[in-house]
Amino acid sequence: MNPLLATLGGKLTERWLNSLVLPGALFLAATAVGATLGHRHWHDVDRLRTTLDDLAARPALDRTGTAALLVALVLLTATAASLAAQFLGGGIERCRLRFGRDPFSRARTARRARRWRRIDAQLTEAVGHAHHAGTGPDGAVVIPGDTLARIHTLTEARARIALREPARPTWYGDRMQAAADRVEAAYGVDLAVLWPRLWLILPEPAVRQIQSAHDSFSAAARLAAWAVGYALLACWWWPAALAAVGCAAVARTRARTALDALAGLIEAAVDVHGRELATRIGLMSPDAQGRLDQDTGDGMSAMFRKAE
Repeated sequence: MNPLLATLGGKLTERWLNSLVLPGALFLAATAVGATLGHRHWHDVDRLRTTLDDLAARPALDRTGTAALLVALVLLTATAASLAAQFLGGGIERCRLRFGRDPFSRARTARRARRWRRIDAQLTEAVGHAHHAGTGPDGAVVIPGDTLARIHTLTEARARIALREPARPTWYGDRMQAAADRVEAAYGVDLAVLWPRLWLILPEPAVRQIQSAHDSFSAAARLAAWAVGYALLACWWWPAALAAVGCAAVARTRARTALDALAGLIEAAVDVHGRELATRIGLMSPDAQGRLDQDTGDGMSAMFRKAE
């Protein structure tokens, strides 16, 4: 039992250090440097060295108890800063996935929808021109290289806004909405009511993959929260703005990658295990052949909603 407890304690300590103490300690160090130097002396290393020497020369720091108390205070403050970043990250995560019923969100959704429709119209026109470009000896459509490049460019530009016409104020919300729409179009089932039941029967490898993608998305939201913290610090020490921009850029890239993977895994889970769920609840016979059909999907949605 003692080796087990020691192993668990070591893992918890390592996780506490990596996820809470180190990010918070880095932010505290940047805050201390910024408070010492300010805008006017932002690059004055000698000023920083002098301040550290003066602090180290104080008699109180020679006492073991005072030094231990100072270390404990730094650890607690770093942990508190990391917990605040986690709390703000949770808010950022919810904000990215919001439906957007307030006036600002509705206006943003409408603006994104107009951009999407404009690019979609240009893409439709480009595809129409491509079909009129002529055919080769074997009857295949011949598309000029510049036209094909324009089609690819427009397709990527439209996808950067949303896979389908935007219905939410952010790309993240639209990506999850697109997954739900495609599942409903393919199987006639409401993903919102299907998912909690499907999650219960997913095998362990699928659960780990989905949980990993979700954790990556949450970590990107926490990194965005640190970007906010460094942006506030930039009010006193402008080089912190560079850290804020870097954190924001990395957080955005990681969040889009993680959420795209998460949405794809959710769709794949329905594709692979949706029929198994229908069999378990008695809407399909174990001996039945074929894919999950629309009627069965509608039946699953009705059953899971419980006549709401």
